[in-house]
Amino acid sequence: MDLVLAAPSKGRLQEIALDFLTRAGMKVERARGGRDYRGRIAGLPGVQVAFLSASEIARELSAGNAHLGLTGLDLLHEAVDDTHERNNRFHVVTPLGFSRADVVVAVPERWIDVETMADLADVAEFHRARHGRTLRVATKFVNLTRRFFAAAGVVDYRIVESLGATEGAPASGAADLIVDITTTGATLAANQLKILSDGLILSSEAQFVASLAAPWCDDTRAMAATIVDRIAAEMRAQAVLELRAVMPNPAAAARDASSRFDAIAPFGSEPVPLTLHVARRRASDCASWLRAEGAATVVTTQVADIYEENVFSRDLLARLATV
Repeated sequence: MDLVLAAPSKGRLQEIALDFLTRAGMKVERARGGRDYRGRIAGLPGVQVAFLSASEIARELSAGNAHLGLTGLDLLHEAVDDTHERNNRFHVVTPLGFSRADVVVAVPERWIDVETMADLADVAEFHRARHGRTLRVATKFVNLTRRFFAAAGVVDYRIVESLGATEGAPASGAADLIVDITTTGATLAANQLKILSDGLILSSEAQFVASLAAPWCDDTRAMAATIVDRIAAEMRAQAVLELRAVMPNPAAAARDASSRFDAIAPFGSEPVPLTLHVARRRASDCASWLRAEGAATVVTTQVADIYEENVFSRDLLARLATV
């Protein structure tokens, strides 16, 4: 049985996801190019890549038709509304650090007295009393909206499911306000919409997810662990830079670099030159410190992958052992 890995089928998310997989040593090949909705990973027989929309990926993972997938946290929450049920269907292996966006409640800027969800609840009651109908909320996030509005005490509304550009719904008269996803808020502002001060429903980003409803066997578990090992190696490598320097006292330098910069000497302090892995944001300071401590030269490099024991594979295999 092949392991099915669901990947985004179009747009910028697909480009970023495929580039990420390639950097992790998993180049996706499609026999008919971009028109092919099935693919393979070079060097990993037994893995089938299914190209689906991001929302379809969440649904297919929930249904058990894919073993692994890359999709947004917002879509996981939308696909399975109940928290307990969601935890029984999905195991989030790790956030991936890209495609960050917020699901928010936005109202027309001309609603000058509406700044919070409590204000919106008041307006909804007033709107029904004055116009004889409830407020209309345009959104693709039906489940997220219902749960958030219920928690905020907003009850006088109805959802208008959006199939196109949600942010244009108030201007066109199709809805009174919206729940939508935004990265910078610029598109909302361009459509004369403002985000309520407490209107953040969910901060989302791309996730690497395992389905707990899929038919797992020893082969697919082993292949999943291999894939997750590669992802962990890539993510670790992107998070650090490698510094190398010949030090007069490498053991002391390794010890002090650890306390000052959280640097790790992956090969110990015996090899020459001393090798340190340091968080990107601290690499320059660490390099300057090494020079001050006696290094004639410090070489900084970006490593391709860092393979080490990782909690992602361990936690995934432990979770799959229960299904």
